[in-house]
This record gives sequence, structure tokens and C-alpha cells, in this order.
Amino acid sequence: MTAVPHDLWRPSSGCDDDCLPAAGEVPTVPVARRVLRLAAVTGMLLAGVGVVVLLPVLPTRERQAAVRGWARATARALGVRLVIRGRLPRRRALLVANHVSWLDILAVLAVAPTRMVAKREIRSWPVVGLLAAAAGTVFVDRSRPQALPTTVGRVADTLRAGRSVAVFPEGTTWCAGDGAADCRPGGGFRPAMFQAAIDVGSPVVPLRLAYRSATTGTTTTAAAFLGADTLLRSVVRVVTARDLVVSVTIAAALHPARDADRRMLARAAESAVHLLPTAGAVARARQCPVPSATNPGCPELSVRVAAAPVPTPTTTGDELDLAA
Repeated sequence: MTAVPHDLWRPSSGCDDDCLPAAGEVPTVPVARRVLRLAAVTGMLLAGVGVVVLLPVLPTRERQAAVRGWARATARALGVRLVIRGRLPRRRALLVANHVSWLDILAVLAVAPTRMVAKREIRSWPVVGLLAAAAGTVFVDRSRPQALPTTVGRVADTLRAGRSVAVFPEGTTWCAGDGAADCRPGGGFRPAMFQAAIDVGSPVVPLRLAYRSATTGTTTTAAAFLGADTLLRSVVRVVTARDLVVSVTIAAALHPARDADRRMLARAAESAVHLLPTAGAVARARQCPVPSATNPGCPELSVRVAAAPVPTPTTTGDELDLAA
């Protein structure tokens, strides 16, 4: 794939149609099943309208339960099996995840019905945009870079108020399949939103999203939603796929120091997402910049990694398998 130059504000990946599954590569369901799934998804979109109406009047706990329930039911309607591994911290946190598809939003909301940071264009999506706005989504206008500090401030205020916020710091979607690492968005995780966590003293929780076909036992790019793709085409690809599984793995929380560098924090979170470490005891890790003439060593920066082991499959709730 050809690398695409990246813009710090409007990132892009090198993924194109070449990384999407070829015809016949992904096992499919019969036409009748596809029609039923489309009907079920339509029903969930209509139900989403009711959720939008109720959210403003529901208490916080019930509002979260409503959003979580809608996200999980919509995933089931699409024929997607959701597997969740690990536990989120009880306190509010900045959740950061890799970005593959529009399905990522449902997956994150099914795990933690948090406020999201999303591009402004999602505001115009049918029903989903209304639900996102009603849930308090912070919309980012990527055509106005000067608005970024205000957006970071809104995220900080939300965290300060005791509410978690989820963000996709890669800034764009990419295939994320086997052999697709060369098309990852240039520049890695954008550091801006991490400043909100530092300012508030909020933990950062990396989430790793992965898609696979349970039929073939391999990762798949069937759910990938690329810039040149259309939402309808992507939805049809998902509805058609047999045994599509999205797993959400919750890594150990990062607790930045008050004087932490947001770029180092973003790098640590990115490593946790793409090179998810084996669970261990509580550890302290220093984030060191590349040595230079003006800075030959590590800055006075520490990130405490809380013990949050990724469990083996159990039936105690540490792993939640929602079959569609």
C-alpha cells in the first residue's frame, strides 16, 4: 500500500480498497438471514429514537444502562458477537482505543456508556447522530484547528465532573488486519486529548479492538470503514458476514503524573493498544524521549500502571461474550 502523508489535524491512513476482503474471502450468511438482520437493525434505529427522547430525563445510572443496552442489542441485530475481556476502573477515566470501523462506537458504548469524542460529521448520521448528541458527545470540527484547545477543555470539564470520556486518538480508521501495519495513520496516537487527563489527574485506560471471523479463526477487515468507503457499503459487508466477532480488551490503566508529557503518555497508551502487555503486578515505567544534545536523559515524568490483569475466559463476568 502507498503511504499517505499525514496531517496533524486531519490524519489519514494508507489503507484503500486493497485491504478489504475479496469476494468469497469472508464466509457469508444466506440472503434470508441478511434480510432479517437489516430488519432488526432498522428496528434498533427506531428504538434509538426512543432512547434519545428518554436520555435527558433519566438518572445517570439508568441513562448509562439504556445506552449500553441499545449498543449491545444493535450489535446483536447486526449479527456481531461482542467479547469483552477485563474490567474498567470504577472511577472516571479517559478511554483510548484504536479505530477500525463505525462499529467501534457500538463496541465502546457496550463496554462503557461514556461520553465520546467524535468528528462533527457523525452529528448528521441518521439516529446515531441524534443518540450521540443526546449522550453528550463532544464533537470535533477538524476544519477549525484553532478550536482544539476548547475541545480539550470540554473533555477536561467532563472528566472533572466525574464522567468518563472515550476517544479514538488515531484520528481516522484503518484496516488493522494481518499485514496491514504499514497503512496505520502516520504520527500514531494524537496527544492533544491526553492533556485533559493530565490536567484533571484522570487515569487513561487503553482499549484494544480487534475483529475476527469465528468461522475461519483469523482476523478480518470485513468491518473496516475507510475514507473512500460508504457507510451503506460497510454496513452491508457487516450484515453479510458470518460469525463476525469484535473483541474489546481492557488494558492496565495508566496514571499520569501531574507534570507528565502528553506525547509520552500518548506513546505509552499506543504501545498498550498495539502491543498489549501481559498482565502483571503494579509497576512504574518512565517514558524517555529520544536522547538529544539538549535532553540527554529521561524527563522527570512517571506513569504508574495499575494492576488490571486481562483474565483468562471465565464465567464470573470478567469476560462477557454476547452472541448475536
